[in-house]
Amino acid sequence: MPQVVSNLWFAEQAREAVEFYVSVIPDSKIGRTTILPAETPSGPPGSVELIEFTLGDQAFLAMKAGPLDSFNHSFSIAILLDSQTEIDWIWDAFLANGGTPEACGWLKDRWGLSWQIVPRALSEMVADSDRERAKRVTEVMLGMVKIDLAALERAFNG
Repeated sequence: MPQVVSNLWFAEQAREAVEFYVSVIPDSKIGRTTILPAETPSGPPGSVELIEFTLGDQAFLAMKAGPLDSFNHSFSIAILLDSQTEIDWIWDAFLANGGTPEACGWLKDRWGLSWQIVPRALSEMVADSDRERAKRVTEVMLGMVKIDLAALERAFNG
């Protein structure tokens, strides 16, 4: 069965980023690290580092290979959480590490990667068959920076 792995290209500091991610996100770990022994378009032998890691049950590969393209909002990593305590802890950890808050539960980490720190229940609420309930939740969420689960639940329940 094929495995799908998301690749993250870092100009530098890939190791620091990965170590931070696995320290904040439960059930995460760093796997194998490989230093490419050959000349690449990114530089001489030894200049490209590949770091395999998992965040929860999702596989990633971080590559430190010099500047190419910056991260942007077209790719983000969503962390689906069950409680406000989890949301607060992870949100605060990213901000304390140089992250920047954005809207609707989004933030950018200090390396420019976009993250969505959101409750698992949010997707169920906005997909609810009662479209008025879904609309209320969506409108409340759109006014938030960090997600407030209790406020979403109040909107959902009317």
